[in-house]
Amino acid sequence: MSDNSLRVVWVYPDLLSTYGDQGNVLVVERRARQRGLDVARLDVRSDQPIPTSGDIYLIGGGEDRPQRLAAERLRRDGGLNRAAENGAILFSVCAGYQILGHEFINDLGQREPGLGLLDVVSVRGEGQRCVGDVLGDVDARLGLPPLTGFENHQGVTHLGPTARAFAQVRFGNGNGTGDGTEGAYNDTVFGTYMHGPVLARNPQIADLLLKLALDVNALPPTDDRWYEALRNERIAAAQQPA
Repeated sequence: MSDNSLRVVWVYPDLLSTYGDQGNVLVVERRARQRGLDVARLDVRSDQPIPTSGDIYLIGGGEDRPQRLAAERLRRDGGLNRAAENGAILFSVCAGYQILGHEFINDLGQREPGLGLLDVVSVRGEGQRCVGDVLGDVDARLGLPPLTGFENHQGVTHLGPTARAFAQVRFGNGNGTGDGTEGAYNDTVFGTYMHGPVLARNPQIADLLLKLALDVNALPPTDDRWYEALRNERIAAAQQPA
């Protein structure tokens, strides 16, 4: 492991990797290596301390009880908050997204404190579960192509004044608030309900995380034919009539 390695941390794969979101860390690692970067990947289980010197932290989805356990341990550990204070880039999905907010409803039906790294509050929706493909337009300030992903949640996430919506959905539910918003972000912390895994469907998001971590405006080009074929296939399939 080189001191100049890009340090990528996969948070709690034993609790928060139920829906294939570990694919996100594989894509970040792959996209970095395609640019000749040395990558040091660390998978941190829930019985291990969170390192504070990582560059990019990835957090996946999970079921209700593992989500509560993960939130309890992350609050007690404090490492993820310190990493964010150090300027690390955080990307979270579904249960991980809710954990990074102020609070969510846990498996016991109680309000569970989150880490407060995103200005969002999540509650449990009373209607039908949000399941299916989503297509949306990412906040123009991020300079990314349309977002494609798969949602499977019953959460409703309300954005506070310091959180920006990650995307506006063309179809799908996103945050479940009825206002068309999907996910949230601030300068260095991102959250989305999208599985897929979302970075395989949207490799440009992985590139954005790399650019932020490296503090550069552009990366060397890479062969995206396979990724674009996957994106186009999923977008076309999602747009077909039911």
